[in-house]
Amino acid sequence: MVKHMILWKLKDSLSDTEKEQAKKEIKERLEALEGQIDGLEKMQIRTEYLPSSSADIMMDSLFADEQALKGYQTHPKHVAVADTYVRPNVEVRLSMDFEC
Repeated sequence: MVKHMILWKLKDSLSDTEKEQAKKEIKERLEALEGQIDGLEKMQIRTEYLPSSSADIMMDSLFADEQALKGYQTHPKHVAVADTYVRPNVEVRLSMDFEC
């Protein structure tokens, strides 16, 4: 199994309302990919956090193996979500992948 974790910081230029809408859409759209992409075992998005946090959104996903992760990254359904809801709203992205 492979864990794929991402932290995103939303653009400072977004209003509070726009940030809340972006978080809602990112969460709904990414979690909807579970069951639609081979090898994607689990997708969980966190948008609620303590004030001590320095990120706005966390993605915690689990894949069958590294090949499944590579397939997810180029899968048209994932690319559509990333291009429409994530990339336009995010200024910082950090990721970590590891075997578990």
